[in-house]
Amino acid sequence: MNLKTLIVVLGTISSLSVAGISSAHTADTVRVRGTVVGFEPSLLTVKTRQGDIAAIKLNAGWNISGVASASMKDIKQGDFLGIASVSKADGGSGALEVVVFPAALKGTGEGDRPWDLQPNSRMTNGTVADVTDINGRAVTLTYDNGQTKKISIPDTTPVVTFAPATPTDLRPGATVFVAAQREADGTLSSGRVVVGNNGVVPPM
Repeated sequence: MNLKTLIVVLGTISSLSVAGISSAHTADTVRVRGTVVGFEPSLLTVKTRQGDIAAIKLNAGWNISGVASASMKDIKQGDFLGIASVSKADGGSGALEVVVFPAALKGTGEGDRPWDLQPNSRMTNGTVADVTDINGRAVTLTYDNGQTKKISIPDTTPVVTFAPATPTDLRPGATVFVAAQREADGTLSSGRVVVGNNGVVPPM
């Protein structure tokens, strides 16, 4: 996957890893998480985590990306992250997953918004202003011209970055994450797929 293609993929992933894009017309964004049931050149069938079957039409020129494991210990000030989190009892936020963006994509989808990884979760895309290791690891992200959010990251939190993938990775049983558009007639379509490969699954 060349850099241009990766930027197209990740730009949308950040918006999917972000908040969902609604089209200028009637389509709504639906984030589909599940496993591959079947794949044809223009159609991906997925068994969702809710147990439903979703048939997703793949648009002409669609792109695919994989994920690779990353280490929280390698994250430093100035890195750009996407973190899904939930509020904790003490008023802070705890991470559910962390996506480390390549330097070329810094600023993509910046902001804090509702997310649907689990009930009451949010997605924050921002630049690391501080990393602390007091009572566990935590990062402070800055976004939207100076707003900040501190998020604790448990040791069990999945941390990934993006990696190359090919359509051959869309084997039955492979884990996928797709930001699809639902049209007025109920059909789903998408121009990109994130697939688990090399033993790493999309945590978003």
